[in-house]
Amino acid sequence: MAKNIVSNQLVEKIESLLKLARTKVAVYVNTTLLFTYMEIGKAIVEEQSKHANDADYENTSLRYLSKVLTNKYGKGFSRWNLNYMICFYKKYNGQTLSSHLGWSHYCELLSITDDAKRSFYEKECSNAKWSVRELRRQIDSSLFERLLLSQGRTNKETVLELALKGNEISSPEDLIKDPYVFEFG
Repeated sequence: MAKNIVSNQLVEKIESLLKLARTKVAVYVNTTLLFTYMEIGKAIVEEQSKHANDADYENTSLRYLSKVLTNKYGKGFSRWNLNYMICFYKKYNGQTLSSHLGWSHYCELLSITDDAKRSFYEKECSNAKWSVRELRRQIDSSLFERLLLSQGRTNKETVLELALKGNEISSPEDLIKDPYVFEFG
């Protein structure tokens, strides 16, 4: 039987360091990926603007670009995804992106045309660390609209303020209160 010659504290310290390093790497990779997709969207928009008079250029160029990039770099460069990169650039250029949200989160958010509504879901998703599935569920259950409808005009102002800055914790009670939304269906 092997003798325990290493303290549990050392093992716990090393485990803690590894968890922290892995978290940092994941955040860095996610941030780099989002930045890259934003830059790809920008490059496509700039190129398409040079051919603004050619109505067929946009579809033809995206189809060709998709084919070339997919052959060279694998999945992730469908025309659909390239269109999301363009939209991502147009909607989020110059904004600070959340390190809690991945590409799939942003793709879901881009399907929302109302800026206040999209901002609300973005802030809530980031603060509550929703998965993509949970974000989709909240959107499909019309959380934003239901919160707007509850308690009249006063609540509408509160919800729109949440859309701008998200939930703020200013007292210990803010950590405890948890809104319940009952869904039937």
